[in-house]
Amino acid sequence: MDAAVTGAESAAVRGAESARMLLLHAHPDDETIMTGGVIAEYLARGVDVRVLTFTLGEEGEVIGDRWAQLVADGGADQLGGFRIGELDAALAALTPPGVLGPRPRFLGGAGRWRDSGMAGTPSAQHPRALFQATPAELTAALADELVAFAPQVIVTYDEAGTYGHPDHKRVHEISQAAIPVARERLGRGFKVYESVTQTSELTRGLAAVREIPDGWRMPHDGELPSYPDEAITAAIDVSRVLDRKVRALAAHATQVTVAPSRTEYALSNNIVQPVMPTEHFIRTDADRVDGVVETDLFAGVRP
Repeated sequence: MDAAVTGAESAAVRGAESARMLLLHAHPDDETIMTGGVIAEYLARGVDVRVLTFTLGEEGEVIGDRWAQLVADGGADQLGGFRIGELDAALAALTPPGVLGPRPRFLGGAGRWRDSGMAGTPSAQHPRALFQATPAELTAALADELVAFAPQVIVTYDEAGTYGHPDHKRVHEISQAAIPVARERLGRGFKVYESVTQTSELTRGLAAVREIPDGWRMPHDGELPSYPDEAITAAIDVSRVLDRKVRALAAHATQVTVAPSRTEYALSNNIVQPVMPTEHFIRTDADRVDGVVETDLFAGVRP
């Protein structure tokens, strides 16, 4: 069920025409896996949501045989273009009926910077790899995006890049460099959040798994990254739009498999991950209040 908008909703709703959120992601599918619920929830509240993706995800591993020859390594190297279509379908799935939702948007334009692949692989040495781009060029490009859109809320990655992928870590690094530049140019700050997983929520989700599809396995202890509960500073209830997140996950079919239960999914490694009803964040801007766990990313924002 889509989120209902009531008079008691947040400042995001009261100032819907001026409320803007920008989410920064490394590859198509990251936006849904980490923040699909928040995207759907705030679109339903009337917020102008934009997803900015840094690469096309050319180095992804493909699930199944149908599109297997699109891969970069020994294949047609057409996966990046195909994944633009998956991203478009996922964003459409996250958008409520009658709402003008986000369309795929890429830093520097589609194909400007390439998926670096994992650390130490030949793909990281590609001259167009995000890992090879100069910080100055990336910072300038992102600062321009921030100034042009002027969001009140920015969502990015933590220092570890969620699970250590070089492109995720680069998104974090460039976010930290570009946000102060944009703040200076705009003459105002932003609420800045890092998308993370809360340990207790992950534990509950895994404990609720009742059936594991053939070929899948449960994660080993500590295999899926998470943060202790006391580190979390924002928890957003996305249960009302969880069906949209599941449909968006399914749209990334080359990268994600949704379990028949529709309460779990797996990447190409076939490790079970729960679809969780709350998405968690750590606020990092200077106006963060320690000891407070926000339930609205727009709390305190004036329309």
